[in-house]
Amino acid sequence: MERNLPVIVSTTADAEDLLERIANALLENRLAACCQISGPIKSVYRWDGKVESSSEHACSIKTVSDHVDTVIKTIGELHSYDEPEIVVTPIIGGSDSYLKWIFDSVQPVE
Repeated sequence: MERNLPVIVSTTADAEDLLERIANALLENRLAACCQISGPIKSVYRWDGKVESSSEHACSIKTVSDHVDTVIKTIGELHSYDEPEIVVTPIIGGSDSYLKWIFDSVQPVE
């Protein structure tokens, strides 16, 4: 991934308060500009050879690509799942002022 591009990191959890703890940790450490938690959602997935379903909440984390490794590490340290969903999606466009706000809101990348 190219250096210092705006991205969205997505994750899910079975508890909204867990995602709030993750969001607060990321925001307090200036690793994210915004975390949006939504749900409940219904997830249907394959796990241990069976199709499962569960109620979850989703979190979209706005950050920059230079912070992705630390964001992933933070999610992994705080998450309760054996294998949490962590997906990074590049933001390929948007309003200039919103994208500037993302960069201004996170810790400067050195």
